[in-house]
Parts: sequence; structure tokens; C-alpha cells
Amino acid sequence: MGYEDLYPPHRLAAAQEATADAGLDALLIPPGSDLRYLTGYHAHALERLTCLVLPATGEPTLVVPTLERPAAEASPAPRTGVRIVDHPDGTDPYPLVVQALGGPVGAVGLGDRMWAEQVLALRTALPGTAQRLAGEVLRGLRLRKSPAEVAALREAGAAIDAVHARMAEWLRPGRTEGEVAADISVAIREAGHATADFAIVAAGPNGASPHHGTSDRVIGAGEPVVVDIGGTMPSGYCSDSTRCYVIGTPPPDFTDYYQVLHAAQQAAVGAVRPGVSAAAVDSVAREVIADAGYGAAFLHRTGHGIGLDGHEDPYLVAGNELPLEPGMAFSIEPGIYLAGRHGARIEDIVVCTPDGVERLNTVSRELVRL
Repeated sequence: MGYEDLYPPHRLAAAQEATADAGLDALLIPPGSDLRYLTGYHAHALERLTCLVLPATGEPTLVVPTLERPAAEASPAPRTGVRIVDHPDGTDPYPLVVQALGGPVGAVGLGDRMWAEQVLALRTALPGTAQRLAGEVLRGLRLRKSPAEVAALREAGAAIDAVHARMAEWLRPGRTEGEVAADISVAIREAGHATADFAIVAAGPNGASPHHGTSDRVIGAGEPVVVDIGGTMPSGYCSDSTRCYVIGTPPPDFTDYYQVLHAAQQAAVGAVRPGVSAAAVDSVAREVIADAGYGAAFLHRTGHGIGLDGHEDPYLVAGNELPLEPGMAFSIEPGIYLAGRHGARIEDIVVCTPDGVERLNTVSRELVRL
């Protein structure tokens, strides 16, 4: 997959137009997913300033530390038309930002996750310049994935599915959650990911905590195990998928509510189509679970967007009336959690299509008995 398709030059022009429409004079973007989205440059977040200066009109400039200039030049950024300027150690980089802006301006959008020390330094360098969040501009652009982005997410989904397909190699009684997670993390990279971002292995009562992580607890026979795993591909796009496993015979009450959960996940995926609101998809999953008497055990939203970040817009949660559009990619991951006993979650990444939905994870969603 070519970077030309994933990080096309027209994104900068679209962002500049959106910046002007938002009443901002420029965006100032630090290392992170927004910078990678706009330029293809996967920059290190350092105490040395790296900042894309994207004026509403005019030439974009990427300000980088001198020692990072070779990496910036080797990235897709130069092909997007960005001018690169650098600052040696011991020099003040903030005048370079002011120069790239053409002098003081009325209002800028700062990267949503810019470090506070950089925000304050820019306030000093640009006195009187209003500061807002760049997310006001970029969120709308990143919501709808291009065909190349969907292909990258499809590749990521297939890679994480391959890891779930190998779970019998690692998951067995007598091993700790941490030992299994360590094996999974190696396999995530072996499957083609650049990084293994997380490996939740939650057995028995730990499965009732949605973000348990791992521990030195030994996995017992007959215990349900929630396995939620994901990573980042060389493309920069992320995977995230959850399946449930059991070694031997699961508790009868677990089997009962797992079937409810399976039906809720299936119904929510089936509800995805253009024009349906994010909140409506959440409601579909929640209604199935509540009707079966487990409403209080569904503790979180039904899903989150995914792309260059593991969690991004759109969020499938009550109150979010955003209509779904083709190209929006997000998880569908209802869960049921019985404190002190066990829990379950089924998670797929899906993308809204012009006529419905495509699942990007295709490995079985049935309870896997090892």
C-alpha cells in the first residue's frame, strides 16, 4: 500500500479550507495522529518542538529539530508540499512558527494534545492571538475514511484476526494472564503490526472489569476469558478486536448471557447504515441486553471510532445524534459484566458503506471452547 494513497497532498488543501471556514488563521499541529494524517510524518513527541504550521492560505511549514530533519525529509511530508525548516539545539524555535505564520495572527487552532509547555510558549510568542482546538477543524475531515484508509483498516483487521485464530497455542489452565498476554504481544507483531498496543487477558472475575489489562492470576479450567487485543500497522492504522474463550465447560449463567451478548452485537452491526445516528446503534445493542435483564451490567458505550488513533470519533453512545456516513469506521463492542463472577465482550471493527455495513473482523464471534 503506497503512502501516496494514504497520505495524499490534497488533505492539506482541504484542511486549509476548513481552517478558514472555522474562522481560524492557522492550525499548529504537534506530533501525533493529526500530523500523520495531514503529512504522513510519524514524528517523535519530544521536548524539542516539532510543529506543522498550516495557514488558512499560503505555504505549509513543518518546524522540526535539526536532528529530526532527516526523518522528516524521508517521510511522505515533502511529497505533500510542506516546506521543512529546522532549529538547532540551544535556539528558540518559536520565532520560526511566527515567521511561518507571516507574523501575529488573530486566532490559531492548536493540536488537541499539544503539551502545555508548548501551548504556553506559543501564547508568549503570539500575544493577543486567540487559541482554540484544531480538533474543531480536523475532526470532520478524519471522520470519513477514504478507500485507501478503509483498505488499511481492513488489513489491520485481518492481521488481528490471525492472532485470535492462534489463541489455543497460549491460552490454557495453569498459565497466568500476563504470560498469555506476553505471547499475544509477540504474535501481534508477527502478524504484521509495527507495534502491539495492548493485550487484555481477563479470566474469571477479572473479566468483569472492562479495562482489567493483565495480572499474575493463574487461569483456571472452566473460566471464561475475555481477550481484547490491538496494535498499529506500518501504515499507521489500528486494529482492535475482542473475543471470549473458555477452557472446558463454562458456568451455565455465562453461557446464557453470552448468547444475549451475541444477539446484541449482531443487532447493532445490522443497524449500521447511512443516516442512522450513532446513538441509535448504541440503543439497539442496549435494548437487547436490557430486555434480557442485564441492562445494568452493560457499563460502557457500544463503540468508538478507529483510524490513526485506536479511539477517535465517532463515538456510539447515548446522546450522540451524529448521522453515520459512508467511510465512518468504528467498533461495535457491547459487553456484559457481572462483578465478582465473570464478564464478556464481543468487538468487531466495522465501516459504514453506501448501502449498509462491512465487518473488518471476520473471525468467529461464537464462544470459543479450547
